[in-house]
Amino acid sequence: AHAARASAPEATRKVRLSKDFTGARYLRPPGLSLCHSQPHASPSTMAVMSKPLGPYSPVVRAGDWIIVSGQLGIKDGALVEGGVSAQTTQALVNLTAQLASVGADLSDVAKTLCFLTDMDTFATFNEAYTGGFGDHRPARSTVGVAALPFAGAGVEIEAWAYKPQ
Repeated sequence: AHAARASAPEATRKVRLSKDFTGARYLRPPGLSLCHSQPHASPSTMAVMSKPLGPYSPVVRAGDWIIVSGQLGIKDGALVEGGVSAQTTQALVNLTAQLASVGADLSDVAKTLCFLTDMDTFATFNEAYTGGFGDHRPARSTVGVAALPFAGAGVEIEAWAYKPQ
């Protein structure tokens, strides 16, 4: 009981009021940093990254964890042609660029959450997904959804990576 009381102040630290890149205010717990400035991104990586489709940060760091918002198969503001396979490949290129912007890579990914608008494309998705990750096999959930936030998109990939600072 004494140990629980001693750590209570640590657990109840105040959160900071911050603004994201859109100017929206939100509460930020200690240790969470927004990484939308991409301090580690090279000019070639920056060209690959698309502007977020909504009021959110594409990548954040929370201590040793890096959370990358869902990435679509978008290049230069347009959905890539070639169906689920091409979209998955491009989503992984975009994911790789977001990770690189904070000094991480696909080998640091511990978990992905994937969304498909047509579960009949699951095998095609898997082939492109494993092609992108190679021998690395993060934990994964794949969910069928009615639609994604970009017309015609069939794939979205979110990732959690572990990269000690």
